[in-house]
Amino acid sequence: MIIVRALEVLWTFFLLGISAFGGPVAHLGYFRRTFVDRKKWLDNEEYGALLALCQFLPGPASSQVGFCVGLHRAGLLGGIAAWVGFTLPSALLMVTAAHYLSVFHALPLARGALHGLQLAAVAVVAQAVWLMVQSLCPDTPRRALALLCAAILGLIPGTGGQLAVLLIGALTGWATLDDSGLVRHRETRRLAREWPETRRELRLHAPALLCLFLFGVLLLGAFIVPLRGQWAEAAAFYRAGALVFGGGHVVLPLLHNAVVVPGWVSPQIFLAGYGAAQAMPGPLFTVASYLGMVMGHYRGAAIATAAIFLPGLLLAGGTLPYWRTLRARPYVAAMMKGLNAAVVGMLGAAFINLLTVSTIRSVYDLPVIAFALLLLTAGRARPILVVMFCAAAGAVA
Repeated sequence: MIIVRALEVLWTFFLLGISAFGGPVAHLGYFRRTFVDRKKWLDNEEYGALLALCQFLPGPASSQVGFCVGLHRAGLLGGIAAWVGFTLPSALLMVTAAHYLSVFHALPLARGALHGLQLAAVAVVAQAVWLMVQSLCPDTPRRALALLCAAILGLIPGTGGQLAVLLIGALTGWATLDDSGLVRHRETRRLAREWPETRRELRLHAPALLCLFLFGVLLLGAFIVPLRGQWAEAAAFYRAGALVFGGGHVVLPLLHNAVVVPGWVSPQIFLAGYGAAQAMPGPLFTVASYLGMVMGHYRGAAIATAAIFLPGLLLAGGTLPYWRTLRARPYVAAMMKGLNAAVVGMLGAAFINLLTVSTIRSVYDLPVIAFALLLLTAGRARPILVVMFCAAAGAVA
């Protein structure tokens, strides 16, 4: 049964891996549509909880959410299947781009199709934000909190701003508890009674603790152990994946320091690969596949891809079991309401700042986005069909 579910997870994420254009914000929209609306693997609250957890952790948020969905559906095998299915198409495309990037950019038709793919992402994210507002912000206070978080991120659009709005969301949720003193007293007594059970539960979570232990040991080794050759390259990509907060675009300066500063890759080749990654489906972190291919051919691509994703997946696997337990606590349940509203604000701000402002180039783009959004909502079309329509519209524009 687990193997059948894992194969189902692999196929579902493979389809997402070849159709989920637009970066991490768009991916979260694709995920919600697939796993909450269509397949019903998660409900809105569970999906919002996964979003909040993965926003707290360093690493590629969309890949971590996908990994957690796979774990939820089919255990460890499902988590691995989710990561492979979602990552492999983009990684192979980036390896190919390392060979043919200059030829591809010389074709006007191809450049137009790439722009159309970005327009598809705008429509997908717009629908996702609207649906999440309805489900995770059903009342005026939470909608106001989401707007406040979006405004803060508009003023402070970096990692600090993201951590600030998550903290604001959590504290606001905490403040909404009624009779907080009585709840605190009862909760403290209940936790004291359940401590022996909690200790037994911890022993059952050995795989999660092992993930956290491996994350720390590998990170320590990547910083202090002198390495050479491909081991040094793997350590550089592992450090970048372990220290990036705030999504895929934040990895740019970390990867620059990891591969350009030591002289492994020229600035021109680095920027060309990063530009290609913006137009690829799947996770933006597969720019590491491109860089590894440039540095060491196919083996280098495999090492770089595994190294940059590994820390985020270890953290997600190591914290998810305890996150599920904590969510059942009254305080955490209240904090989650505020965190979910903050996540909606984060997605809204990212939608405006990272997609709309940089994607819409002319008035012609607006009817393309509007029709794509109509296909998604009224037509209930699959995202891949919307992507194909937008790519064709961009190519003929």
